[in-house]
Amino acid sequence: MLINTPLGWVCSLALAALGIYLLANHGGHIVTALPYLLLLACPLMHLFMHGGHGHHDKRE
Repeated sequence: MLINTPLGWVCSLALAALGIYLLANHGGHIVTALPYLLLLACPLMHLFMHGGHGHHDKRE
């Protein structure tokens, strides 16, 4: 996995620092956008996590 490499640790720490910065300085914007992000998450979850709604099984 990428996290077990030094580059993975650097990327993870950079993303964590960016997340803390965004929450600290732009928390109001994040709270305002949260309902829209949740609505956007629903169709993305259906596209990427359902696996085609059972069309992948080859049962006869």
